[in-house]
Amino acid sequence: MSLPRILSGIKPSGKLHIGNYLGALKNFVALQNSGAHECFYMVADLHSLTEKFDPKKKRQEILDLVIDYVAIGLDPEKSVLFVQSMLPEHAELTWIFDVLTPVASLERMTQYKDFVARGHSANVGLFTYPVLQAVDILLYKPAAVPVGEDQIQHLELTNDIAKKFNAAFGKTFEPVKTLLTKTPRVMSLLEPDKKMSKSLGEAHVINLSDEPEVIEKKLARAVTDTGMEKHISAGTKNLLGLLEIFGEPKQYEFYMEARGKGTIRYTDLKKNLAKIIAHHFADYRSKRKELEKQPDYIMEVIATGREKAAAVAAATLREVKEKIGLVL
Repeated sequence: MSLPRILSGIKPSGKLHIGNYLGALKNFVALQNSGAHECFYMVADLHSLTEKFDPKKKRQEILDLVIDYVAIGLDPEKSVLFVQSMLPEHAELTWIFDVLTPVASLERMTQYKDFVARGHSANVGLFTYPVLQAVDILLYKPAAVPVGEDQIQHLELTNDIAKKFNAAFGKTFEPVKTLLTKTPRVMSLLEPDKKMSKSLGEAHVINLSDEPEVIEKKLARAVTDTGMEKHISAGTKNLLGLLEIFGEPKQYEFYMEARGKGTIRYTDLKKNLAKIIAHHFADYRSKRKELEKQPDYIMEVIATGREKAAAVAAATLREVKEKIGLVL
């Protein structure tokens, strides 16, 4: 009996940071190692084109993300690792779904409205981004998709598109369930009122590949309170939250108690937290350096993943085209 399939992905747009790890990668590895799912993990490079990018760097960003996937613990023997743009089925099915999707449905998408509200000029790709996302999912007919709460609306649209297609052309897609993953909200080190993001700058994030001395330097500059205030500041809460995640319970309890007594020494907290985070990703950094020396192996992983993903995607697209009368 085949295992229920799940699918997810990350955009290749530079170095991954601990927010990416806690928000996605950690869960990817856990789902793979649970043995309860057939896992498809995508490099969402087509999605990354909606943002400003450097064509000279894009290829390396794609390769780097594949390296990151393997270095963090995704096994090409256990999971299907593939690059989205290598499968033309994604683009072709997007056009078919585009003509089924009401403009009003896309205008309601919260992430799009927020982007425009912040003064950005949205391109057509950003507007139809949720349709491509629906294609990414439905092409592989997964039973569930692991998502954070901010992606629930996109999955609802995916199921709406599936229902509309089924109603017009016959039963083709099953409803995709939400595999809701509770992810901690990791904030910027320097502006803790904002979510950690590489767009804020290097000093705001802790990258998975950062060496111990770099992590220590970044955390030394992290915003905290004096320790004497009644209420914990956002910066302090962020650091203590990271300690709770990456450290031992007794370490977290010690600093929480010290914060309550007003005896906390933030210099010590930052140095200890730097050591803990650096140690947590030591194996990843070591494996990543080795994988960087094996370009042929990485290309083999990509080719194998494309072949496995293509077998599923091509069958789904052919079924869709037969249903709508495009197969002669």
